[in-house]
Amino acid sequence: MAAEPAYRAYERRLHRMLAIFVAGFLAFLLLMAWAERSGLSRTWLGPVFLFVTVMMYAGIGIWGRTTDPEEYYVAGRRIPPMYNGMAAAADWMSAASFISMAGGLYLQGFGGTEGQAGGLAYVLGWSGGFCLVALLIAPHLRRLNLYTVPDYFGVRFGGHAPRIIAALAAMLCSFTYVVAQIYGIGLIASRLTGVQFEIGILLGLGGVLLCSFLGGMRAITWTQVAQYVVLLLAFLIPVSWLAFKQLGNPLAPLVYGQQLAKIGELEAKLAQDPAEREVAGIFLKRAHEYEAKLRDIDAALRAERAAARDRVRQLKAEGADSALIVQANHVLAALPRDATSAREQWTRAMNESYERAKPLGGMPPHTQPYLGDPDGTREERELFGSSRLNFLALMFCLMLGTAGLPHLLTRYYTTPSVATARASVAWSLFFIVLVYVSAPALAALVKFEVMNNLVGSRFEALPAWIAQWAKVDGSLVSVSDVNGDGILQWGEIRLGADLIVLATPELGGLPYVISGLVAAGGLAAALSTADGLLLTISNAMVRDLYAHEIDPRTAPEQRVILSKFALMGVAMVAAIVGSLKPAEILPLVSASFSLAASAFVPAMVLGIFWRRTSRAGAVAGMLSGLGVTVWYLLVNAPPVRAFFGLAPGQTLWFGIQPLSAGVFGVPIGFAVAAAVSMLPVGGHRSTEVSSRTAG
Repeated sequence: MAAEPAYRAYERRLHRMLAIFVAGFLAFLLLMAWAERSGLSRTWLGPVFLFVTVMMYAGIGIWGRTTDPEEYYVAGRRIPPMYNGMAAAADWMSAASFISMAGGLYLQGFGGTEGQAGGLAYVLGWSGGFCLVALLIAPHLRRLNLYTVPDYFGVRFGGHAPRIIAALAAMLCSFTYVVAQIYGIGLIASRLTGVQFEIGILLGLGGVLLCSFLGGMRAITWTQVAQYVVLLLAFLIPVSWLAFKQLGNPLAPLVYGQQLAKIGELEAKLAQDPAEREVAGIFLKRAHEYEAKLRDIDAALRAERAAARDRVRQLKAEGADSALIVQANHVLAALPRDATSAREQWTRAMNESYERAKPLGGMPPHTQPYLGDPDGTREERELFGSSRLNFLALMFCLMLGTAGLPHLLTRYYTTPSVATARASVAWSLFFIVLVYVSAPALAALVKFEVMNNLVGSRFEALPAWIAQWAKVDGSLVSVSDVNGDGILQWGEIRLGADLIVLATPELGGLPYVISGLVAAGGLAAALSTADGLLLTISNAMVRDLYAHEIDPRTAPEQRVILSKFALMGVAMVAAIVGSLKPAEILPLVSASFSLAASAFVPAMVLGIFWRRTSRAGAVAGMLSGLGVTVWYLLVNAPPVRAFFGLAPGQTLWFGIQPLSAGVFGVPIGFAVAAAVSMLPVGGHRSTEVSSRTAG
């Protein structure tokens, strides 16, 4: 009780510091707006936003530096629930939530496209997962006074194997997740500063290391609180501004339903437009051409190379402009290297052309709950069933993955008690919902803006942001005059999911300072999650593997120092992988949720609620669940399919997409863990040890 007044004074001091930070950041925004109105070039505004925000986080990280193990690993276990909720929300709302979720809703609508679950599955799955964390996981882990998630497996089940498997699984799912964040950091930094994508990654990486290297969880917690404020403002201001511009009311989640009806009318109009049908016919012709090439790949590849070489020779013989010759050489160099690469590239191009040959460029009606028709033809009924099944499977994996992600669960070790851990989860959900209820609104408002104002423009009058974003990454935006009429049709523009939020201010004609704010918010989301993930990986490597399994005599202070250097090394490796642009942000993040769900949730939940769960059962459940998930992800990866000559869909079980691989791994993990635990050999002794420790 004596410590209670001191803790209340500590909370009041934190409230004052938060108010000062919010006021200071708003003053900075007003200063940038004044500078833009006074004529400051956009060339300077972007770098200023990047520098000021990163230095702001770095300053907090330096202020929070520590070498004390309790502070480094769990921030001294004294973070108040509201602030831990803000930090957890920032940790949670990664580049996937901030950048890609609204983009997924824009592209896939509520119900999804063929082969992809609808964007609403992400909103429901990620929000619902926190209910599982509050009810099943967080209070029980906090009661044990541990430091990492693998700690739980070592304490609950004993022996070496459970901790080792948990540490390796934490490294696997966290590394997959952090690569997506590094990609998002590079995307934003390169757009803000105009530098190359790879250099943008290095710039953002410096911010990550400054936030997490010196102070561990203590520094990360307070930088994440600041980053939450930035990303909240960066998401809500543009969507409110766009809603006010279109509907005269800034409360976007309450009024965007009016635009849904207008989007439906525009979709019906575009589906019947002769120019749109002409574009679809051209894409269908292209799909047939690719299909013909795939019948004899070797002959088609030889013909393509011969034609490309003849084109280069012809241009040189005619003394053509050097730019045309360079372009022709690029076309020649871009041809597939061999038959395997040609099959993969042409199959992907054929599928994309077939997709864009469908009405509305293959995008479903925005408000359609699922594809197909339950009362239609056999094919439509099968499509409806597959769409609904994938929606539910993805939502299942996101919910269970939320309950198993190590970097999120570690946040609830930092609260003073079990009760505050539970309250912290409630605050986390509240702060997350503030953004999540606005994501569907933003997707609808942007789609209306594109359909109503951008489509129908002449190509020479297209806004400059299209070319600027295409320069950052060609996969983000694709615009081409397919039918040659000089007018942009809906079927001729393709915006990537990772672009929608970042380009919203420019697309809506908002001041450039709002573009800088949105980019700063996306950077905050990616940095905050990357900080937590890198700390999780380094702690798993040093504390759970090296200090427990290799050299248990390592002093706590040495563990902290080794963790810092491991964090730096992992960050560099993640930067290298992220610079290769392995996939879009949303698929990478979704895969990490399936991995976390299958590796941790079955053994963790059984270990908490079923005393008979044994060490052998936990090990068998973790290995079987994770093994099935990894196998399903790998066997459905395009390079693996191309190597074995497998057609898309040939390796799917029940039509479930690989992002939802956890829907197989989790039940198998539960079943195997329960079955092995019920075996008489070795089960009872493990149960007695675990129940004494966990009680």
